[in-house]
Amino acid sequence: AMSEQWDVGRALALSGLFRLLQGAGRACAAPFLTLYLRHLGLPAPLVGVVAGAKYLAAALWAPLCSRCPEGRRKRRLLVASSLLGSAGASLLLTLIPPAGGDAGYKYCNASQQLGDRGAAATVPGPGTSSHMSAVTNAKAVSKEMVKTTADVLIASRKPTLTSAAFQGLFGLTDMLEKKGRGIGEGDTKTNGYSDGPSGWTTSVEAVNWETREPEMPAPYRPPLHAYESGNLSDQWKDTQDVSFEAVQNIFQDREHQIFLMVLGAVVLWELLATSLEWTVDENLYEYLDFVDATDRYGKLWIWSYLGASVGACSIAVFVDQLNCFLSSTITRLAVHFYGYALLITLSLLVSVFFPIHVPKRTDHVNKTAKALALLWSDGRAILYAITVFLTGAAGSAVQNFLFWQMQDRGSSELYMGLSVAVGLLAEILLYFFKGKLLRTFSSIKIVAVSLSLLAVQLLCYSFLWTAWSVLLVQILSAFSSGALWWVVNMTVDDIATPGMERSLHAVLQSLCYGGGASLGSFAGGFVVKHFGLAVLYRAWCVCLVLWLFLILIVQSKLPRQKKINYSRLLAADSSDMSDSDEENERDWLVKAMKDESFN
Repeated sequence: AMSEQWDVGRALALSGLFRLLQGAGRACAAPFLTLYLRHLGLPAPLVGVVAGAKYLAAALWAPLCSRCPEGRRKRRLLVASSLLGSAGASLLLTLIPPAGGDAGYKYCNASQQLGDRGAAATVPGPGTSSHMSAVTNAKAVSKEMVKTTADVLIASRKPTLTSAAFQGLFGLTDMLEKKGRGIGEGDTKTNGYSDGPSGWTTSVEAVNWETREPEMPAPYRPPLHAYESGNLSDQWKDTQDVSFEAVQNIFQDREHQIFLMVLGAVVLWELLATSLEWTVDENLYEYLDFVDATDRYGKLWIWSYLGASVGACSIAVFVDQLNCFLSSTITRLAVHFYGYALLITLSLLVSVFFPIHVPKRTDHVNKTAKALALLWSDGRAILYAITVFLTGAAGSAVQNFLFWQMQDRGSSELYMGLSVAVGLLAEILLYFFKGKLLRTFSSIKIVAVSLSLLAVQLLCYSFLWTAWSVLLVQILSAFSSGALWWVVNMTVDDIATPGMERSLHAVLQSLCYGGGASLGSFAGGFVVKHFGLAVLYRAWCVCLVLWLFLILIVQSKLPRQKKINYSRLLAADSSDMSDSDEENERDWLVKAMKDESFN
């Protein structure tokens, strides 16, 4: 017979290597996705929709992925196709052209100039000269057209353009500059958060922005009767309205087309990546369950975190060495997706050697519905489910827009990669003190500390002064994310019936990301556009503090009852039952010694 111990060791080693590569690949691309969308010229609301759809797709698809197909060959085929498909879907994003002409160069060049603290302007790379000259020529032609049109109007004493038409005309001249603005696009009064350095702000001197009317020299202002010139005036107005509407629609459709292409590629990418991760994970757990070694499954996440830390920093260092553009339309951020595709392809080689065990399916119970019923039956589980929902929504603001904020503070990609690594490594380090912390502090105290520190993180981000300060704030993620999930998982394990632990954990993950993070992303983009990123951070900070007080009050009112862990109770080995006589004898001896000492 084959050595089970050797099989388990090999399976765990292969799984650890696979998770290392997967974590590194994910960290190469996923944290930088919204930054890439900004360089494509998508505004904050559309970026929020894409991020929310990504979270929602993963949460809805995960329960379906837990039902692996029967047969070893089918499972290997599913893993291989998911691997190659996710790599291909990520590369699709690099083929999407930007919505704005100079969006990518503006943000790249702006961050470099700020990072150099006022040094000389960055010289474009070889791949950017033709692109920038085209943009410059387009702006020159547009402004010359406006000037010529205004001269013709003045010379012919035609009616002055209406306020709306005039704004539309001048909007064309700077459309390339404004296109690609991220947060607070076109609204500098209520923004509270700028897309870039103040030097990028465009202005039109010929317009009085308080009255929104064009300023012309007094002798050339048309007489009042010109507005009453009948058909001629109406025809001119109709022509202008139609032409400006047509041009405006072209630009809007362009942005929407880019948005739809990005949305489709991101959702496809997430579905394939989720299918891959769940299939591999479920297969490994079934194999370890078959050889009675599921206790060794719980620490494999450390390999994913280590891979993600290395991947995020490595790709950031590499991208920082590149020019802003790899070609006329592809920014250097596309390298993030190239790195993801490379690492995913390498993990395909590892997956070939996975041991596969296909268990016999005896029931087809809807475990998701059963898990929801178990959560609903316990008051503390309900509180913690709401907690992970809110923390997921609040965390989405950081995951979606923190790199935007860092970029506008002149951050290099190295600081962004380090911010990812610091948070993950802090969780790993705190994990080694997990047992001691859970024995020393009650569950509600750990939850209270976690919520408080997450609120502090958000408050600090709203007052972010320099890029490197993010690294200090990210250390708090060890408690705000890691310790919180310890308590949540421990609580649901206590109410779990046999075989329901993983289903309960999956439901909570779906509530956090599919529910909280997706809704937070959908709403967060619009809040950022109209009120600013600082307002979004502070609003979530206030919500978490209010929920902290509420959960403390409700927790004190819940009845104190000892929950029985059914899984641990029924997991007793038969060998333990065979030793019952010896245990009874030992118990009798202990009792007799206690009685003797008492007498």
